[in-house]
Amino acid sequence: MKSWHIVGICGIGMSALAQFAAAMDIKVSGSDRALENPENSSLKAMLQAQGIELFPQDGSCFAPGNPPVDAVIYSTAIEESNPDFAASCGIERIHRAAALRDLIVERSAAAGKVSVAVAGSCGKTSTTALIAEALCNLNGDAESINGGMIKAFAQNNYPGNYRPGSGALIFEADESDKSLLAFHPDYAIVLNIGTDHYPKAELAEMFAAFVNQAQKGAVLQQEVYDLINKELRSDLTVRVFNTPVNYRSGNGVSSADFGDGVFRQLPSPGRHTAANVSAAWELLKLMQFAPEDALNAALNTHGVARRFDFKGRTAKGCAVYDDYAHNPEKVTNMIAAAQELCPDGRLWILFQPHGYGPLGFMQQELGRQLAAVLRSSDRFMLAEPYYAGGTSSFSPHASEVLENWKKLYPAAPLELWESRPAAQKLLQSQAAVNDLILVMGARDNTLMDFARQLTGQA
Repeated sequence: MKSWHIVGICGIGMSALAQFAAAMDIKVSGSDRALENPENSSLKAMLQAQGIELFPQDGSCFAPGNPPVDAVIYSTAIEESNPDFAASCGIERIHRAAALRDLIVERSAAAGKVSVAVAGSCGKTSTTALIAEALCNLNGDAESINGGMIKAFAQNNYPGNYRPGSGALIFEADESDKSLLAFHPDYAIVLNIGTDHYPKAELAEMFAAFVNQAQKGAVLQQEVYDLINKELRSDLTVRVFNTPVNYRSGNGVSSADFGDGVFRQLPSPGRHTAANVSAAWELLKLMQFAPEDALNAALNTHGVARRFDFKGRTAKGCAVYDDYAHNPEKVTNMIAAAQELCPDGRLWILFQPHGYGPLGFMQQELGRQLAAVLRSSDRFMLAEPYYAGGTSSFSPHASEVLENWKKLYPAAPLELWESRPAAQKLLQSQAAVNDLILVMGARDNTLMDFARQLTGQA
């Protein structure tokens, strides 16, 4: 039996990989610098219930007397100075993308599984969840590895980012570290191309290479297709999708016409949800499912935790939502969806960037998009970036970014989110029944706890 030690196992992608490996009879252990943090207590218990042994991130896994480890699995976020690296001297290191690729190849070959890789600047996690749950609705018993906790799959000892199954294998392919190029799936999806980790031209080149590695077919958003179609293999079957033109929202419900004149209710608010459903529908049709059955299966899904999650209402009746949005396109998509739900009220937005590097990279594009989407009555508050530990530039600070934004967009309602207690006091006293509070940010699970606190829940 192989034995893997996963560094940073509480990360959403790493914990999914750990469960997938354990399901393939690999003996898995793991460590994390945030292992004992309260927000990880439930995940920790579920991993242990699956037979995954957990250690402090101090190298103790490799102490004499502990079982031998064949390989150390790591992500790009792990620094060379990590204690587990020092203690595991001489043991093979495997990047998480390579580890995931090898498991997928092995799983597909052994079980004859079809594999689907979902890529794009925005919506990967939600669309991976859509496809996997839709396949289950179509009696497909999908297996999924995802970057979020799929609500329908969070049961027993599984938190939802991995689901065992005998059917097609659906997984999220990440462009942030170019690891999506490790995969050669049967079907490739590229949902969109935006501004997050790389310039658009570099992303287009990367997405073209990724799509050309697909074995059976690809589903591409129209802009992506227009950018890369000249680079694609001539023998590749390609389906193109757009956001439905006919879309409407009211009374907390969003619906779209997918081409037959019938408005169907979407699983969650927002035009971006209609786009994700369109992508999933094209993929399911490409997989030979009947169009009407495929569309109904995609619409009858329940989404992912921390994706426009309704947390309740404040004492004054203001609705509170929590979301994982962390790049300009995701942030502004969520703002637009939230504005639909409070057309006559004020939108209170609290956004915490997921790191100093990401904030530095996206500050210009985020400022431009915020100035375009925010209404004068809205209020956008920017927090200092989340620091997860390890090496960081600690630059730029939120106050520096805001200073630049105010020079460029003096009329935009932008301000500093100085502290959670101060924000909580402000919101609980001023947010009215027709308003909406939207808490956004990635990596920091305490944000959903803060959203819950605004409603008076512990």
